[in-house]
Amino acid sequence: MTEPTRLEFNDAQGRRVVRIEKEVFSIGRRSGNDLQLTGPEISRDHAQIFQRDGKRVLRDLESRYGSFVNGERVTERVLANLDRVHFGGNSPEMLYIEQGTGSVERVADLAVGDLRQVSSLLEGLRAMGSSRVLDDILALVLDSAIDVSGAERGFIMLATAEGQNIQRKLEFKLGRGRGRQLLAGTVFQTSNRIPEQVFLTGRPQIVTDMLEGDWAGAHGATIAMGIRHVLCVPLRLVHFAETHDAVPNEEGRIGVLYLDSRDKGSLSSPVTRTALETLANEAAVAIENTRLYREALDKARIEQELNIAGDMQQALLPPRQRRGAGFEAVGAMFPCRAIGGDFFDYLELADGRIGFVLCDVSGKGPSAALMTAMIQGIFRALAEDAHSPALTMTLVNRVLARRAIASRYATGFYGVLAPNGRFVSSNAGHNPPIVMRRDGAVHRLEKGGTPLGLFAKSAFEEEELTLTPGDTLLLFSDGLSEAENSNLEEFGEDRLIETIAAERHREPEALLDFLVGKARNFAGSQPQSDDITALVIRCAAV
Repeated sequence: MTEPTRLEFNDAQGRRVVRIEKEVFSIGRRSGNDLQLTGPEISRDHAQIFQRDGKRVLRDLESRYGSFVNGERVTERVLANLDRVHFGGNSPEMLYIEQGTGSVERVADLAVGDLRQVSSLLEGLRAMGSSRVLDDILALVLDSAIDVSGAERGFIMLATAEGQNIQRKLEFKLGRGRGRQLLAGTVFQTSNRIPEQVFLTGRPQIVTDMLEGDWAGAHGATIAMGIRHVLCVPLRLVHFAETHDAVPNEEGRIGVLYLDSRDKGSLSSPVTRTALETLANEAAVAIENTRLYREALDKARIEQELNIAGDMQQALLPPRQRRGAGFEAVGAMFPCRAIGGDFFDYLELADGRIGFVLCDVSGKGPSAALMTAMIQGIFRALAEDAHSPALTMTLVNRVLARRAIASRYATGFYGVLAPNGRFVSSNAGHNPPIVMRRDGAVHRLEKGGTPLGLFAKSAFEEEELTLTPGDTLLLFSDGLSEAENSNLEEFGEDRLIETIAAERHREPEALLDFLVGKARNFAGSQPQSDDITALVIRCAAV
């Protein structure tokens, strides 16, 4: 089925897709608008999108703070596929996607969404000083660019602090090939002329066929390797801090993203160019934020920034309490350090259903936190379109396995509750959640598959049961069940079950706090060694 013309974006409600099917589509703060936006910079009737000569046109309705297309304030503008649109100064950036958009645009949009999730968390991690984080971000950018474009290989060059303004030297940072293949700089042979010219001018450069025109004489070594088609775009920083180790030039360029292929014209699609330029802009923000890590000068600054990062990570989690048709839920995440590698989320689905997800990423600290932010974004992007928990797990696992981030995987549990009490779930190598029936009977939700990100072709099973009023469901990470005391004895799942059985009369929030407090009291003076995350769901009458 052909997808309609639409706006896609991420905001406080998660990933949103708004269809544009009317002749005149209205946007503004007033509740009667087709797209209602909130905020002091949004006018009651801010803008509209209407049809003219078969094209969609954005018109600003004399709003105070303006309407923008690709960063430029406009009064009226014919929209093109993958234009970036926002209203006022603080509205989310939206992708305008025309009817019949194919998989290239969807992959690009998901890649950009990944980078935005990562970038938001990076803002609070400036003091960590880890070059490994930068390598992970560069690999994510290159792998996403190769996926979007179909290129055979690519590399990123970043500007050093040498020289002044646009004369800064470009330094090779990372090369990747199809299939997440790492390509060392010593074997990634190509001409430096194209990257240097793109960085100098700030304009993308496309070579459809290097055997045509003057290219053959100037790039003999590249042609000798069989390279026919080249696409190179600048990494342009729109907003950046004043202090970092590689200052952008006056136009905000921090480097270049280079892609090439042996196939003539394989990268020449306008859609590919637009998608890559959008990806490059988001990549520049993420890359620059990682480089800010190395600027911390003392321990006090590190502690301060870690606290900020922890606050930001908590802000990415949903509100603690959630009530809906037939249920009441409460969740919390307590990191063992300033930032953690666990998360929980509530996902609004069709037909009044709601999804509950809890994941635990391997490892701790900043790298685990980055992975957590990415997985949370992937779940939000994919869950709504998937028809079952098993399919959602399959898609999430496939995306993570393609990313192939070294030694990183996650265990997780995802369940979907319908208003009639039907609960369908899939467990990806996670601690089996506990179902405590009203009469005290206990059931464990174990069916599923392997941890996420280990094997791209893993299959996932589902388990189905019916929850009735008074039933309690506990999702938890191993930081709760494996809390240790000074004798290295674990709190254990048996104690968890005994505690729930004895205290199931408590309201969900009180029960969650009691369980966490019980585990901490058991541990005593022993420091918390792992993140503790728990989600209590109580089934109620509709």
